[in-house]
Formats: sequence, C-alpha cells, structure tokens
Amino acid sequence: MIAEIEKYIEIQNNIDQILKDSPFKISYIIEKTGIKKPTFFKKMKEKRFTSEELLSIAKVMEPVYRNETHEEILESLKRAEEDIENGRTVSFREFLAEKRKNLIQSKNDKSRNN
Repeated sequence: MIAEIEKYIEIQNNIDQILKDSPFKISYIIEKTGIKKPTFFKKMKEKRFTSEELLSIAKVMEPVYRNETHEEILESLKRAEEDIENGRTVSFREFLAEKRKNLIQSKNDKSRNN
C-alpha cells in the first residue's frame, strides 16, 4: 500500500508536467473531465487536484478500450498478425468504399423510415 500512496503523491506533485507531456490537449482534458477551465489551471498550478479529479484525468488520458484485459488485447493483436500473414486484409481504398456504401445505405434506410 505504501508504494501506491507514494505513486499517488508523485503523480500529484508532477501533474503539471504529466499533462504537458500528454499527447492530449489540455483543453480536451478539461472538456472531458468537466472541471471548469479556471479551476483546472489553478489546481494544476497549485498541484491540488482531488483524488477523484486525478482519476477522472487518468481515465481521459488512458482510456480502456472495450474493457479488454491485457491478455485479450494481446490475443486480438495476434489474430490481426495472422490475418495479415494469411492475406485476410483489404486495402484502405476498399475499406473506404465499403464504409461509404454503408453510409449511403444507412441514410437511404433512414429517409425511407421518415
């Protein structure tokens, strides 16, 4: 438990640099966390985010994709590599054409239903 508390303190003390080094814009993090902009910047400067706010920020910065475990993600990547090796792929142009076709079909279906 001590290690977790020490890590929390380290994050709290370095949150400004962590946010600056993030690939996300601070405005995006502010929007997604729902913290008011002036409050966010004041808390960042003073390094005074609550634990709940830090958790909210972390969830924005490290999203969990479909709640997959590490093992499930690795298995998915392995299947993708096998697909590539076995030629079960489509070009980007084919993919884009299929998505456009689906979009047009969806719009047509909606217009028929209205």
